[in-house]
Amino acid sequence: MRQFRQKTVLSFTGLILLVFSSFQLKTVTVSEVENRQLEANDSLNVEKAHQEIWRRFIDEHAILIDFADFNGHFDRPTAAEFRENKPNALGWWTPTENGSMFNGLYLDGICQRWMHRRNEDDRQKAKRLAQGLLFLASIGDTPGFIGRGVATDGKTPPAMGSNDQTSPWFYGLWRYLDTGMPDPPERRQIIAKMAEVANALLANHWRLPTMSYSPARFRNSFASFNWEGAPRLLFILKAMHQLTGDAKWDQLYQKAAREVGGEAKRSRLQICADGMKFDVPKQFRWTGVSSTVDVRALWEMEKDPVLRKAYEDGLNASARSAASGISLWRQFDHNDQKTFLHDWRVLNQWWKPQRSEQDALDVSQTELNELVKLSPRRNQELGFVREPLWMAWIVTMAPDRKLVEQHRAEIRGALAHFRPDRLYYSQFFPAEAVWFRLQHP
Repeated sequence: MRQFRQKTVLSFTGLILLVFSSFQLKTVTVSEVENRQLEANDSLNVEKAHQEIWRRFIDEHAILIDFADFNGHFDRPTAAEFRENKPNALGWWTPTENGSMFNGLYLDGICQRWMHRRNEDDRQKAKRLAQGLLFLASIGDTPGFIGRGVATDGKTPPAMGSNDQTSPWFYGLWRYLDTGMPDPPERRQIIAKMAEVANALLANHWRLPTMSYSPARFRNSFASFNWEGAPRLLFILKAMHQLTGDAKWDQLYQKAAREVGGEAKRSRLQICADGMKFDVPKQFRWTGVSSTVDVRALWEMEKDPVLRKAYEDGLNASARSAASGISLWRQFDHNDQKTFLHDWRVLNQWWKPQRSEQDALDVSQTELNELVKLSPRRNQELGFVREPLWMAWIVTMAPDRKLVEQHRAEIRGALAHFRPDRLYYSQFFPAEAVWFRLQHP
C-alpha cells in the first residue's frame, strides 16, 4: 500500500511537471510566432518605405529630395532664384536642400539591402544614387564644390554647400565602393572624383568652397575640433588612403587623429571616442548621424587596435546618447491634420540681400521662425518621425550588440508605426538602414 502511494505521488508529480513543461514550451512557441509576426510587419513597413521613396522622392537627376506632395509633386527653384540667393544662399527650406547629404546617407541603407538580398534591382538603385552624387560634384564653378541639388535648368545649385552635405557625399560613395558593386570603370571614375574633391578641400585647408554667386567664399570647415568636424575629416583621410594607396593620406590621417585643439583641448581621436556631443546642445540631433556613419566606417577600416577601440567607444557612447530619442515616435499622430506648406516661395517676403555667411544664416533663421508657424505639420514630421528614426539608426551602428538589443523593441515600434505614403518629408528613409543593421550586425 505504501509503495502504491509513493507511485501515485510520483505519477502525479510527473504529470504536473509534464503539464508545466508543455505550458512552457507552448509559451515559448507562441512568443516565437508573435516575434516572427512582428518582424514580418516591420519588414513589410520598411518595404513600403522603400517603395515610397522611389515613387515620390528620387528626382530625374537621381537625387533624393526633401519633400513632396502625395503624388510626388514639388516646386523646384529656378536658376534665377538660386543665383539671387532666394530664399537664402544655403537653399534651406526648399525641396532641394539636402541632395548630397541624403543621397550619401541613403546609400547606407541601399547597400545594406543589396548585401543581404543580392537583388539586381537594388544594385541598379545604388548605382543611380552614386551617379547622382557624381552629378552633384560636377555642377560647381569652384574646385571641390558639392551641390545640394539643381534648379529647373538642371545645372544651377544653391550658392552654398556645407560639411553636412560634403561629408555624406564621401561616405555614400565609399560605402558603395566597399560593397564591391561598381564595375572597374565606375570604380575608377568614383575614386578619381573623390581624390579630386579631397585634394581641392586640402588646398583650402578643409574649408568648404561655395559658388561664384555666393555671399561668402566658404561655408564652414572639416578642420574644427568637435563632433561635426573631427570624425568627418578623419574619415575622408582614412578612406582616401584605403582607396588610392597614396601614403600622403595616411600621414595626414595619423597627424590629424592626434592633433589637439578647441576649447577643451581634445585630440580628434578623443572627440571620436567621446561620441555624439555638440558644442551647443540641440533639441534635435539628427545631423549627428553624418558623423556617426563616419566613425562606423573608421571602425570598419582601422587595423590599429588603439584607434579602433577609440572608434568603438565612440559608437557605443553615441548609441547610449541617441537611445533616449527613439521613443519620440510615440508622439506622432497619424490623424494629424495640421497644415503643411508646400509653397516655400512664401518665405521670400522675409528675404534680404546677403553679403556674408552670417547674413545667409540670419536670413535663414528669420524665415524658419515664420515657417514653423506656417507649416505646423512640418514640425510634427521632423520632430516625431525624423528624429526617432535617425536616433535609432545611430543605435544600430553600435558594435555592442547587447546595447542594441536593449532598444530593439522600441526601434521596432518606430519602424512599424509610420505610414510612409502619408508623410510629406522623405526623412523616413533611414528605416531601411535601421532595419537591415538591426537584423544583420
